[in-house]
Amino acid sequence: MRAFEGVIILDLTHMLAGPYCTYQLALLGADTIKIEPPNTPDAMRQRGVDPILNDALMGINYQTQASNKRSLVLDVATPEGGEILKRLACRADVLVENYRASAMSKLGLGWESLCELNPRLIYCSLTGFGACSDRASLNAYDNIIQAASGLMTRTGTPATGPLKAGAALVDYASGMAAAFAIAAALHERQASGIGQRIDCAMFDTALSMMAPEFAAELHEGPRRPLPSEAGLGCYLTKDGHLMLGAFNVRQNRRLWIALGRSDFAALSSWSDLWSHADVMRSALQTLFLTKTAQEWEDDLRNIGVPAARVRSLAESVELSRLDQRGFIAPVASDRDHAAVHVGVAPFRFNRDGPCVTRAPPQFGEHTNEILTELGCDATEIRKWRAAGVVK
Repeated sequence: MRAFEGVIILDLTHMLAGPYCTYQLALLGADTIKIEPPNTPDAMRQRGVDPILNDALMGINYQTQASNKRSLVLDVATPEGGEILKRLACRADVLVENYRASAMSKLGLGWESLCELNPRLIYCSLTGFGACSDRASLNAYDNIIQAASGLMTRTGTPATGPLKAGAALVDYASGMAAAFAIAAALHERQASGIGQRIDCAMFDTALSMMAPEFAAELHEGPRRPLPSEAGLGCYLTKDGHLMLGAFNVRQNRRLWIALGRSDFAALSSWSDLWSHADVMRSALQTLFLTKTAQEWEDDLRNIGVPAARVRSLAESVELSRLDQRGFIAPVASDRDHAAVHVGVAPFRFNRDGPCVTRAPPQFGEHTNEILTELGCDATEIRKWRAAGVVK
């Protein structure tokens, strides 16, 4: 039995962070109902490298975080749709939404309203700056948070200027943080018997990803800038780049003994590493140009010094296919579309762990099924379809 089997989640999320949060819970067995408005499907349904899938509202960007979910198309902004959501909330364990702060409350579907109907409900709001922030009403995406949080200035250089990370790191970290918060709230509810309001902010997540630097900025005691150790850096080799990770004194010693520099190998403290960083970096750059990146990776790993050739994403994906961890899973589907493979959770259990058991749902694929489970009859459902409340 997987961890969240029997848990019902109402997934009113779109884009990346929210759907990734609910995807993690769905992989562990939660009955996750993805709720989308009739006229505005999740934008990710139309994004991805395959235009045929995009046109079918099954874009790869959507499929990467939609397995194991069921799809209900429902206009919660209508009186009938709002009442249907309330009925669903009465039997649900968790509701997750990532609309602009206060948007759900204006519809009478916020935490205060739904917890009166179901005191055991865990209600998670995932926003850019947090529901309690003075910036709560601002829209935000991953790139905006990377800029607003200072993350881009930590990534860029004086030569390049601030740089956005090439992946939506804040989105996915925020999704994982929200999933962890929901798991904690479900555990706490076993003792208290009551639900929880969760306010998860992408901005806070970005700061958390820079925890040492963030704490340094807050520090009111003595401060001095620390140079980057030469053993931590990216170096040009004969045919590409090598990332070196000789972080501590022991690794530094092994590195320089292997390179034939007893003077640098004798350095025995952090202060020594910092004060010699520039001259050591210059020596390393000269040495690394004598071999290929793969040769250096092999040589350094053999002596216990972390190092990795800078690989393309295509090379990394191929490594993942071969390493037997099962991180890549095919999306099982008999539909007339190209096969899709997705990533599962970044961890494994020895039993009953995360797995894909159901293909990503088509838009409104389970509307009738879910409404019937709710006790709605066929006449009601036809009436709502005609009025555009459901699809």
